[in-house]
Amino acid sequence: MMDWTLLENAERVAQTTCLRIIDAASEAVAQRGRFSLVLAGGRTPRMSYELLAQQVSDWGRWHLYFGDERCLPADHPERNSLMVAQSLSSMVPIPTAQIHPIPAELGPEQAARRYAETLKAVLPFDLVLLGLGEDGHTASLFPGQNHPRGLSVVPVHNAPKPPPDRVSLSETTLGNCRHLIFVVTGEGKQLAVRRWRRGEDLPASRINPTKGGEILIDRHALP
Repeated sequence: MMDWTLLENAERVAQTTCLRIIDAASEAVAQRGRFSLVLAGGRTPRMSYELLAQQVSDWGRWHLYFGDERCLPADHPERNSLMVAQSLSSMVPIPTAQIHPIPAELGPEQAARRYAETLKAVLPFDLVLLGLGEDGHTASLFPGQNHPRGLSVVPVHNAPKPPPDRVSLSETTLGNCRHLIFVVTGEGKQLAVRRWRRGEDLPASRINPTKGGEILIDRHALP
């Protein structure tokens, strides 16, 4: 069951996302001594990370993972891992060994196998953060593409957005979490939101979090 929370604009979505993450981190550290967070790419998530970097938290207990990555060199400006480093992880004292980028520079298949090994002892995640594309994709799971069942991390080829080769956590893995948050902002998302709310078969609608989740949406993205 996904709860929809309507907010005024992307800034409010980013602020609310930041607060949700901090609250989830406090709960996880208090209960289990660690906080595992899956990060998303995109403009609004980046705003959230920049706000997170200004917060006080038990950063030494944080473990960062990634929902997807582009198969580009590790220092490429379009890598999610580089964006997270610039906006969050270089600003707060999270131990380097607790930041787990997807090694997508190795190519989709090898990177997916390596990251699946990384995740074996991690699930369920404490919180998964996802965005929504204008076509209804989330992470690097795109409409019309089929991936082998049973994989926790999938290689992606022929993505409709460049670059064509990517790596993504599977729908099942993304839903294997204690908290899940979608962030949805901007007028360009209205058609995807309409289709999602109608119950169409989109990658975003296939994410079924084990304990429910929340969609933080601004008024511009709401049809």
